[in-house]
Amino acid sequence: MPSLGFPELVIILVMALIIFGPGKLPDVGRSVGKALREFKTAKDSVVSDIKEDNKENVNITG
Repeated sequence: MPSLGFPELVIILVMALIIFGPGKLPDVGRSVGKALREFKTAKDSVVSDIKEDNKENVNITG
């Protein structure tokens, strides 16, 4: 899977600027950042629950 380079990021930023306008762009960025933070928190919670369950299973069987 190819990664995004500088030219691709510039094109995406220009398109977002055209679509949302300069006034809404900070709000869109803030919303995306908040969604990513919430996703990371939920992921960390699931990972910690899985690790905790694995520890309990090892203690029961071991």
